[in-house]
Amino acid sequence: MSDSNHAGPRYGKVDIDYARKLATTEPDQDGPVWMINLMHYREAADYQDGQQSQISGREADDIYSPVDVLAKIGAELVFVADVDQQLLGKDPRWDRVAVVKYPTRKSFIDMQQREDFQEKHVHKDAGMKSTIVMGGLPTSLPEMGEVSSVDADQVPHPATEEDGEIVVLHVLKYEESVDLGENPEDMNNYSAEAAKVAARHGVSVSGFFAVEGTILGDGRDWDQARFINYPSKQAFMAVVSDPDRLKAQTHRENAISDTYTLILRPTINQLKASLES
Repeated sequence: MSDSNHAGPRYGKVDIDYARKLATTEPDQDGPVWMINLMHYREAADYQDGQQSQISGREADDIYSPVDVLAKIGAELVFVADVDQQLLGKDPRWDRVAVVKYPTRKSFIDMQQREDFQEKHVHKDAGMKSTIVMGGLPTSLPEMGEVSSVDADQVPHPATEEDGEIVVLHVLKYEESVDLGENPEDMNNYSAEAAKVAARHGVSVSGFFAVEGTILGDGRDWDQARFINYPSKQAFMAVVSDPDRLKAQTHRENAISDTYTLILRPTINQLKASLES
């Protein structure tokens, strides 16, 4: 997209075309949208009105947290996690990921105009150095053929007090243009093989989302966001290093032009439930 289609706050560029879509979708064609937020904080909060602050950017964002405003418009914070490790993807180094389910696209735009939201937003502006906010729609899993899973008590690397459940987020941009929610053949081939390995380790899916637009970011577009549950970080490493998965890795590399892979430690994880309600 050209720079003329972007504007916005100092922590990201607004995609004007997608903002227009969110604001003008006809009611009979509108519906829930999951806003997926990747957040990178300032080391110290920076308030533009000149007020002195001794808090960090993360602490400023905690003050901002508009849970009460979200409830008033029928939206819900369904996922929050700290980034444990960023395995793939160029800067910035993301600190936190959150997902909010909005009842409609327009409700997201309407919220921006509310006085109670704007009063809180000063704290987000002070704390956030950069962000990507993607509008996601649930999409079905790729065809994976016959996959044999294991019972929970037979998982090779179960959660422990030292190594609890993680969620791995894959943000994907494909090499070739695809329709919303579709995957290139190479990605389907990779997913089919990786799923067989993952199932043996008790891996499950929290949600796959087709990205219909990036309302706020750095100008890049994305195709999908995949949230995958692992019983433990050790289970994830076992899947990653499995020879059968490694044989299929070339398919993934051929399919993807840009990506982030983040290991997340959730504090709120109602993502799967939000897809069922």
